[in-house]
Amino acid sequence: MPISKAAIPQSAHKALPGSANLSNLLPTGTVFAFQAIIPSFSNNGKCETAHKYMTLAVTILCSLACFFSSFTDSFVGNDGKLYYGIATPKGLKVFNDDYDDGLDVENNQEVRKMLEKYRLTFIDFVHACGSLTLFLVIACSSFDLQGCFFPEPGPNGNALMANLPLLAGIIASGLFMLFPTKRRGIGYADKPANGGRKEEKHGDKDPLANPK
Repeated sequence: MPISKAAIPQSAHKALPGSANLSNLLPTGTVFAFQAIIPSFSNNGKCETAHKYMTLAVTILCSLACFFSSFTDSFVGNDGKLYYGIATPKGLKVFNDDYDDGLDVENNQEVRKMLEKYRLTFIDFVHACGSLTLFLVIACSSFDLQGCFFPEPGPNGNALMANLPLLAGIIASGLFMLFPTKRRGIGYADKPANGGRKEEKHGDKDPLANPK
């Protein structure tokens, strides 16, 4: 049965300001991609079976992207190139290191020592779980997703969806304040400054030297 906009729960509209604030704590690219794709995949909240599967699939994929982006990081080398990598227990594994750039991870001992300071920590898992939860809150607050999966939530459902973004924002902000991180991985809007940001995070570091 088609669902008109008037029949969509008011919680979707009330939750929008809170969701917009929560999105500042998440990878910008992932949130924008979800907001751009979901109206088409969900048929603007008027879902048939195929629309429900597509909506569920894109929600899961974006959720995983938010989770795993918390384990990525970036830095600017002395050659001016922005390097991305994934944090591991042994350090940062750079995956856009070319043979002709100035990093030379394989042959430069100083670079390998510097990358070890970006190793995986407990805080990364805290932020990963927080990002995943926040994204799911934003997704469930979407007008299109609610129309697709929760067309008639009832008074309790409306109250929950109207206040859930506020509650999630308070909890996530508290967690991120208690466990701060300066990682800036794939999908985040702001980029690390050349040679300066990571020293704040990991303590004393020598600038990235150009290999001979």
